[in-house]
Amino acid sequence: MSKSTPVAKIFSCTQTNALAEKIAKSFGSNLGQVNFSHYSDGEFQPSVEESVRGARLFLIGSTHPNSENLMELLLMIDAAKRASARHITAVMPYFGWARQDRKDKPRVPIAAKLVAKMLEAAGATRIITMDLHADQIQGFFEKPVDHLFASTIFLPYLKSLNLDNLTVASPDMGGSKRAYAYSKALKSDVVICYKQRAKANVISHMELIGDVTDKNVVLVDDMVDTAGTLTKAADLMMERGAKSVRAICTHPILSGSAYERLENSKLEELIVTDSIPLKQESKKLRVLGCANLFAEVMYNVHHNESISNKFVM
Repeated sequence: MSKSTPVAKIFSCTQTNALAEKIAKSFGSNLGQVNFSHYSDGEFQPSVEESVRGARLFLIGSTHPNSENLMELLLMIDAAKRASARHITAVMPYFGWARQDRKDKPRVPIAAKLVAKMLEAAGATRIITMDLHADQIQGFFEKPVDHLFASTIFLPYLKSLNLDNLTVASPDMGGSKRAYAYSKALKSDVVICYKQRAKANVISHMELIGDVTDKNVVLVDDMVDTAGTLTKAADLMMERGAKSVRAICTHPILSGSAYERLENSKLEELIVTDSIPLKQESKKLRVLGCANLFAEVMYNVHHNESISNKFVM
């Protein structure tokens, strides 16, 4: 007797509901019903309000802090497992806690690995995510990880700008691989910023490696948090003779004074995806949707088709 293809159902955590609705629409489905009960002390309980027995579930949730976002996803995965879902795919447009991917000093955790183990322990059988902070995080999982690149979203937009004398820049040494990949696709030069930090989110010194005179510069990074690095890099490049500076950052965390820094900077625009809901609007922000990318990958995963063109830069 041949096995039938399981039904695909899509559910969303609360913080990613707007994006999940777009993904479900592009997928050709509706979001499943989940109700959240809340206790007075802040504890919450998700309840899946329809049968998922034998189904392939896609649970959509970015895990940016605070930690409730991660806890929501973990509880939903556990609920799905206990409801006898056949496959449980955690769709994480933004994989939070990824900056803690190694021990960079004594007596600190490797939070990215801990999150990976928690997702697996909860019952996730597959992970779909986009632009991990560090590629090696895939190795923290024993389950399949589909690591998508937002370059499939950003490159068409950048090419549509028809910028002359285009140069791709990395705001730090760690992002040089990503910058080189974009430069190859855009057939452009590369420059790199070298920065030293006094502590997390605080830059003590920055230098530029390469020439940006009369160049239209595009800074490339996986996330923008306080925007300190990006705005400092943009100001430095304009001082060194750049014609214009814009930035593409997949995940718009934008915490602290990020919006104020962005408005006061020499960045022409900051191009991001909607992997994380924006806290407020800004005339310098351009948001490109990632729903179609995730919907296509989810569809191919469900139908056992190749997705290799979605995670090869």
